[in-house]
This record gives sequence, C-alpha cells and structure tokens, in this order.
Amino acid sequence: METTGDPGPIDNVVLHDQDNHVSSAVWDGQERGVLRCHEHTSLLDQWKLTAEQIELVGKAGFHYLRMIPAINFDSALIAALVERWRRETNTFHLPVGEMTITLEDVALLLGLAIDGEPVIGVTSSTPSLLCEKLLGRVPEDLTGGMVKLTWLKEFFSQCPKDAPVEEIECRTRAYLLYLVGSTIFSTTTGNKVPVMYLSLFEDFDKAGKFAWGAAALAFLYRALGNASLKSQSTISGSLTLLQCWSYYRLNVGRPRFNQEPNQGCFPLVLWWKGKQSGSRMKCNIVSYRKALDSLKPSDVEWLPYKDIDHTVIPEDIKNTLTLRASRTMLICFEKAERHLPDRCLRQFGMLQGIPNDVHRWERKSRAYDHGVDILGKMQYELDEWAMRRFYVVEGDDDVDEKEYMQWYEKITRKFVGRLTSVESEFKGKVEALNEIADMLGKFSEDGMDFQDRKLLDEVKDIVHKYLMDEVGDSPKKIGMKSTKKRKRKDDSICEDGQC
Repeated sequence: METTGDPGPIDNVVLHDQDNHVSSAVWDGQERGVLRCHEHTSLLDQWKLTAEQIELVGKAGFHYLRMIPAINFDSALIAALVERWRRETNTFHLPVGEMTITLEDVALLLGLAIDGEPVIGVTSSTPSLLCEKLLGRVPEDLTGGMVKLTWLKEFFSQCPKDAPVEEIECRTRAYLLYLVGSTIFSTTTGNKVPVMYLSLFEDFDKAGKFAWGAAALAFLYRALGNASLKSQSTISGSLTLLQCWSYYRLNVGRPRFNQEPNQGCFPLVLWWKGKQSGSRMKCNIVSYRKALDSLKPSDVEWLPYKDIDHTVIPEDIKNTLTLRASRTMLICFEKAERHLPDRCLRQFGMLQGIPNDVHRWERKSRAYDHGVDILGKMQYELDEWAMRRFYVVEGDDDVDEKEYMQWYEKITRKFVGRLTSVESEFKGKVEALNEIADMLGKFSEDGMDFQDRKLLDEVKDIVHKYLMDEVGDSPKKIGMKSTKKRKRKDDSICEDGQC
C-alpha cells in the first residue's frame, strides 16, 4: 500500500468530525501514546457482604456484575481500539466494515438487564441531603456532587452481623454506589462517583427494574467518543466490557490460556478470568494499530456466542435478547447515545447493506450538580427508548455486500497509521546500516588493547556482511579492507521485479 495514500474518508458525509479525531493527529505524526484507563475494580473484593446484603444487591439487578473480578487491562489494545471508534456512528470503523458493542454483548458479557426503565432520576436533590437520607452520614468532601470511593469503602465496607435492617440497607447502597462508580459508571476523575446514582438505590425492588445494561452501554459509548478526540488522554466506563468484547470478536491481542477455561459460566466475561499465558500484553500501540489496520474477515468472530451453552444464560436475560438489534436511544441520566445495529448486521447473522443515514443528535452536558431538571431536557430521548420494541432491525437476504463495501470504503477512515512500503523499509534499513558503518569508520582505535580491537573488528565484519547481503555491492569503507562478495550458485538476476 502507498505510504502517502489518502487514508480517507473520501466522502465526509458520515465521518464529518475527522479533523478532531485522534486518527488525524496520528497521521500527522502526533502520537499521544496509551490512554490512562479509569476502572477501579481492584479493591472491590475487600468489601465483605453479608447474606442479607448479597440478596439486596441481587434485587437491585447486580447479582452478576458483583461476581466479575478485576482483570488486567491491556492499555495499548484499548488505545488502539479507541483510535478506530467514531462518535458520529457509535461504531468501530475497521477494514472489514463497522462493528460495535451491542445490547447483546452487554447482556451476555456483564449479565446486566438491557430492558426496563431508563436509568434516569432526579438530580435536583442536594447531595448532602441525599447522603444523609440514604447512607446515614455525609462526607466532608462533596465537590461537584461527587463522593470519593475511598470514603465509601472506609465507612461502609464491613457490615456487622447483628446490624439492624436500616444499617444493612445503608451499607448496601454504599456498596452499590461503589460498584457502579468503579465499573460501569467509572469516571476520569480517578476515584469519585456522582451521588446522583444513589437516588436509584432508595428502593431495591425498583432498582431491579432499571435497564442497567443499556445505561452501561450509553456510558461506554460516551466515554469512547470522548476518548477518540485528539485532545483527550483518558478513558473511563466499563473497560472490562470493551476489552472482553474485543477478545471475543477480534483476533488481535487475544490472550491464550494455560488450560481450557470453563465455558459453562455466566456472565461470559468470566470466561477470560483464568490464568493467562502467551498473552500479548507487552505489545505496544503501534503493533496493535498495524494489526487493526490490516484486519481481515478471517480475524473476526461475527457470531462469538453461537456455540456457547445457552442453558447457562438466565431466562430473564434470554427473554430480552430480542432487543439486541433495536435501533434506539440508550440512556444514562444526561448521557443519551444511539444504538445503531443496522450498521453492524453481520454481528446478528444478517447480510450487511448500506445503512440508513445517522441523524445528528445533541449530546447533553453533565448533570452532576443539583438543581438540574434532567427529565425535562430528555423527553425526546425517553420517547425513543419507550418505542424500542418497534424498531428491532431485520435483515434482507437480497443485500449485495460488495455494494456495501464499495460504499464503505468511500466514507470510512481506511487506516490510522501510515503504512510503510517494502521499498521504504528496505531503504531505511540500508541507510541505518550505512550510518553504523560511518560511525565505526570514525571510531579511533588509539588506546585500545588487543581484545577491544578484536571486538571492534568483529562488529565491522557483521555490518560489512549485512551491507553486502542487503545491497549486493561493495559497502562503504568502514576502516577495514573490503572483500568482494562471491557469487553464490543460487544467485540469480531479477527480472520484472521478481527473483
């Protein structure tokens, strides 16, 4: 491929925000490196829940999320995936077409409900009053309507066995706030969570009726979109979901195991919790970028859940998977993001045609501070979520996917990194060898003992040999007598660029 070719998009009707995207900076040689990943799960196992608390956590809809252990993040892989994310479509733009994290993925990987009431509540309550009412105490620091995770852990992580019901409920709400604040709703602040989520845990039975999975996906979509801007250096949201989605779907950075993991477990994220070996955790972002830039259809698992044991999927989750391909609005308080399965139909076993145009929508600003009438600002988005069952995308057997790919190649960003041609790599290698030869030729042997001079001559011999092998002609003088390269029996003349 040409090193100076236009990476796209040729037509910016879809990717209209290319100038602000991180791929533009990378193309111009402005590397930002890996992103700082903010998911704070490492201390979750230090919370000691009683049987009563575990029951309440399950009622609230987090029975399976509670079971997911902390995983090691591959920051380079996450950063490379973000370079492919486009906030205009809420999809990854890959060489094989668009892909995304869907409602199906969040339901099966995290075990969260993707149907139910939208995760939105009143943000007009004063944070201190909310803490007093639902936690029984108020932290000294509530800057920006946020509470420190460390404060929650310090005061609520150990529940006495003989605690009264009211205290058990307060400590469980604190745990739930810590749980969502360190996983699905983690923020780039580092160790804080908005108090506004606390209002959703006042009644545990009502909490269990929320579509937590849809909210987690809305939050992650927003986090990916923000992180894809070249001005950003951090990412939050459920990075466990992001990384394990990639493990299931893409043969890039996927770890291997010492032994075959237990496939009969749920949620499916647990499939990756076994001891890993041969992992590519040491790959850098450039390596992953190249792998994604050259991704082939054979590197993609379009239907990774097809052969799993479906008896492990809880019935309540299985019954809602009809919504997996719903073209709808995902809601998490002020964060409303479009779920666009019609752009990724192959992930549902359908043929991919040219998708509908994406209508731009207003992304609301933060609503952490009290006094905000968030419900009044979100009526359009709430109405769209209410109609989710009527907009489940169906496939078309008459679709020509070649036509789709021809269209896609015009509207997408073909590659992120500059692709170096074979000729350029060869030229660069020879130039580097010649530079080494020049340095060795200028190296003074004055004051060297016999052993040092012998070592220097050996290095010169190595460089000389490599130059002869690569160039096929006399190398530059490097302070020693050159010898002509002897013609080997298998030497041949290249014709038309082929040997």
